[in-house]
Amino acid sequence: MKLSRFTAFSCSFLLAGVVALTGASAAQANEQVQAVDYVALGDSYSSGVGAGSYDGSSCKRSSKAYPALWAAKSSPASFKFAACSGARTGDVNNSQLSSLSSATDLVSITVGGNDAGFADVMTTCVLQGESACISRVNQARAYVDSTLPAQLDSVYDGIRAKAPSARVVVLGYPRFYKIGGTCSVGLSDKSRSAINSAADYLNTATAKRAADHGFAYADVAGSFTGHEICTPSPWLHSLNWGNIGESYHPTAAGQSGGYLPVFTSAA
Repeated sequence: MKLSRFTAFSCSFLLAGVVALTGASAAQANEQVQAVDYVALGDSYSSGVGAGSYDGSSCKRSSKAYPALWAAKSSPASFKFAACSGARTGDVNNSQLSSLSSATDLVSITVGGNDAGFADVMTTCVLQGESACISRVNQARAYVDSTLPAQLDSVYDGIRAKAPSARVVVLGYPRFYKIGGTCSVGLSDKSRSAINSAADYLNTATAKRAADHGFAYADVAGSFTGHEICTPSPWLHSLNWGNIGESYHPTAAGQSGGYLPVFTSAA
């Protein structure tokens, strides 16, 4: 018989208490955690673009992405890796939600950055200078206000309809730049600050929609602090003309050190 969500997702200290009170073995307690059917949805930050070790598909799913790392560590009963590079909210609705079912216990997702025009924002900022950068960032913020909430609602409603009993963890995006950091060329600090502010703005809107649907929101900005672009040990790729698709995405260290611990705590 399938375990309840409460049993599957009890915190470790509660599991330890159950072990102590019932005499159950640590292995039996671990089996309760492992009886989880997990589905990873979302865009390139969940598929693992930038981390390498891809599966060969156009979705560029990486074995070093946080969903794959969590599954390897936790050995869930089942794991479906549906996240795909470039995915927008409509792509999740049309192509990824079919991975869910009433048996799904745990769902993770990052989505919204592509809808808000993340790639175009960064292209504009890199190629067209400070004034154009700030103008494009403001356009993205306006989109987050006017259009994105309904798009996120559509995805979140779809998740709940397909997986009515699942714990859903919505993860945000990191800030990209350390202001006043080690970068001596490239964007101005004013442009970098605008980009960071836009990431925060998107995260705030996403967290609000997640909370209104009863989903957990996992903020990764703190875990990336000290590892932004323009720090000595960045966990994000800067502009890479040789592999443009990986630019401004987490490295393997960003997935394992930035995303994985936050997701593990929220799951």
